[in-house]
Amino acid sequence: QVQLVESGGGLVQAGGSLRLSCAASGRTFSSYAMGWFRQAPGKEREFVAAINWSGGRTNYADSVKGRFTVSRDNTKNTMYLQMNSLKPEDTAVYYCAASLTWRATYGYDYWGQGTQVTVSS
Repeated sequence: QVQLVESGGGLVQAGGSLRLSCAASGRTFSSYAMGWFRQAPGKEREFVAAINWSGGRTNYADSVKGRFTVSRDNTKNTMYLQMNSLKPEDTAVYYCAASLTWRATYGYDYWGQGTQVTVSS
């Protein structure tokens, strides 16, 4: 089992940048594929980005390609989401998730509590 804690959210102007972190407990972080999801008010949760165990494979939603970068540091049990060129439509609660199976966009077993990202126009 793994516990996840997100951080790094906040308020930023359109065009700005934020870096989210997802810290995982336990000594088996490198066994998990990891993902980022987000949920805006009144909308369903949606996939944002995913990264495999080694960091050698990533997957992005079309809406964030070229602007967001997912990475991980297995020595620090942490995953990151670098978000550049932020838009008001990126406003949401961002969640990290973990899975022992690589499915990228679905099927995650463990979830964090989320961190709020607000982009002002």
